[in-house]
Amino acid sequence: MATELETKDETAQMHAGPDAGVKPLIPVAAPVLAGREKEYVADCMESGWISSGGKYVELFEAAFAEFCGVRHAVSCYNGTVALHLALVALGVGPGDEVIVPTLTFVATANAVTYCGARPIFVDSEPETWNLDSAQVEAKITPRTKGIIAVHLYGHPAEMDTLRAVALRHGLFLLEDAAEAHGALYKGRRAGSLGDVAAFSFYGNKIIATGEGGMVVTDDDALASRVRLLRGQGMDPQRRYWFPVIGYNYRMMNIPAAIGLAQVERADWHISRRREVAETYLLLLRDAPSLRWQAEREWARHAYWMFTVILEEEIPVSRDALMARLLELGVETRPVFYPLHQLPPYREAARGEEFPVAEGLARRGLSLPTWAGLSTNDLRYVGERLRECLPVGRES
Repeated sequence: MATELETKDETAQMHAGPDAGVKPLIPVAAPVLAGREKEYVADCMESGWISSGGKYVELFEAAFAEFCGVRHAVSCYNGTVALHLALVALGVGPGDEVIVPTLTFVATANAVTYCGARPIFVDSEPETWNLDSAQVEAKITPRTKGIIAVHLYGHPAEMDTLRAVALRHGLFLLEDAAEAHGALYKGRRAGSLGDVAAFSFYGNKIIATGEGGMVVTDDDALASRVRLLRGQGMDPQRRYWFPVIGYNYRMMNIPAAIGLAQVERADWHISRRREVAETYLLLLRDAPSLRWQAEREWARHAYWMFTVILEEEIPVSRDALMARLLELGVETRPVFYPLHQLPPYREAARGEEFPVAEGLARRGLSLPTWAGLSTNDLRYVGERLRECLPVGRES
């Protein structure tokens, strides 16, 4: 926990404060390109290698594999593509079932559906909001192929229990680590905890390339299969020979160049996110109307987003609160809708209720969380949030 509100970050981007005579606009997320991004992109342009054949693709893959502590990293176009490639490489197909948390971004279930398989939903654990590992085994059927563990908002899922269940039933364990760059589970980084993991580098992520994704694994055969599938299925030893039907899912050289520069400063990006979260915890510590995602003793939260939940007894609409904050110049985001409530997946849920996920989604919102926020920004967000609440206001 930070002991003061002052940040030593010299690159923090300052926004107009409440006394500056201008309404501030503090976005919920923004990339911070404070390393060698411009240099590497200029090198791409000068060399003429702007597509998937340039040197930065391999450099980014090697750097990210080392960052995660795995042998293989295979880049691709975006995080959804990374999930799809991993699932296809794992052999998921029509008629299969894959267990997923209902509280996650829709891409987790969409990637399962692309394979012709069916997502099977599990409710959230009430403290970390991740998939409730105690409920997983009851959802396993003869059709179950694997489990997707989402590290929601940057907090790792309870992987030891999920691994034990997967081993007992012969299932794969796939990490959806799109929001968890640098998160730790018992000292190990997200991406090194399952059979395979998928990352996103969308512009609001901790490591951002604009669009981009990565599949990481220690499994040599699985990595080779992913590489084959992402490049239209072309045999790497025989040009224009296609032994399988693949996909055009390759990453281009320019986003890979940005990604390499981002990975080079990954520890800085991660530490800045934690400083932002620790400052929010300090600012909001005595606001009785709010709670937030727990950080377990075995975890290091990556804080893709610092998200708060309005207590049920507080007579404030989450959506009205978000609208008021936007009027005051603070952009926020709602917690994801649970997948079982979305039209494409209602039938798959078979009428089952998921009360923890539903409550979190109904009362939760994410505050501005990114590396370039200044202490003044964070103070302003905290003050405006407290002003909008009926209890816990500052005197």
